[in-house]
Amino acid sequence: MLDSISFSQRQRLAYIDFCLLFKGAIHRQDLINRFEVGLSAGSRDFTLYKELAPDNLYYDPREKRYFQTEGFSPLFEHDAKRTLVKLANDISDGFDAIGDLHFPVESASSLNTPDIFVVAKVVQAIVNNKAMSVIYTSLTSGSGARELVPHSIVDNGQRWHVRAFDRKSQSFRDFVLTRISKVTVKSSPDEHECIERDDEWQRLIPLEIVPHPKNVQYPTAIELDYAMRDGVLNLRVRAAMAGYLLRRWNVDCTKHASLRTSEYQLWLRNTPMLANTDNLAIAPGYVAEQVPYE
Repeated sequence: MLDSISFSQRQRLAYIDFCLLFKGAIHRQDLINRFEVGLSAGSRDFTLYKELAPDNLYYDPREKRYFQTEGFSPLFEHDAKRTLVKLANDISDGFDAIGDLHFPVESASSLNTPDIFVVAKVVQAIVNNKAMSVIYTSLTSGSGARELVPHSIVDNGQRWHVRAFDRKSQSFRDFVLTRISKVTVKSSPDEHECIERDDEWQRLIPLEIVPHPKNVQYPTAIELDYAMRDGVLNLRVRAAMAGYLLRRWNVDCTKHASLRTSEYQLWLRNTPMLANTDNLAIAPGYVAEQVPYE
């Protein structure tokens, strides 16, 4: 039946579907404002959506908005990787709520694809400032129940993580999205569990990255690759993400540039700036007290 509907109405139906999946709810006025249609046209769209997917939404007259049902099954296909990339770059194809949905996504590339329904529930928790209960499979402790308060989705260059307060360890940590299952959105978090209290996320570290002094014969080539000025690339990155960046770009983090294999074309000149930073076990060659990595 969707094939017989006009392109413009399919866009509006897809928008309803997207909002229900990722936000958990939608106001009729959201649709009207987004597509600049009249009240009667917006009402017809919701009526048609209800006909096509009667078990996907219900209307709460007190809230004056439509909510996702427990038995929700998307009417349209929403690919997890493409959706994350679009969210990260604020790019809409007209069949989603990109631009209307605001939450932090850092970078946009990965080699694996998280489950779309896990992504949707995590996004719901972030957008609505809620905690969530999950089943998480850790490298160190296997599968078990966790209560997390997520605030951002992170791309470490290889896979997607969610940055969250972990009630089990009472600390902010990164959790791999593909290891999360059975997500249930719960109540609002306490103040100490929110993004403002995530010191590693809020703290910016200055990094001075230079051509590797021992592995690179012609440093000018590396300077051009990374648009270095005066032979150095100055960056300010979140402490929580520093390890991922340094690993992704194979930056030698030893004190005396002692990693001598060819993949290390960059060296971190100011390694002391990494002190008291978590997740640096993955930073090439860095030696310090380490926090267990989930």
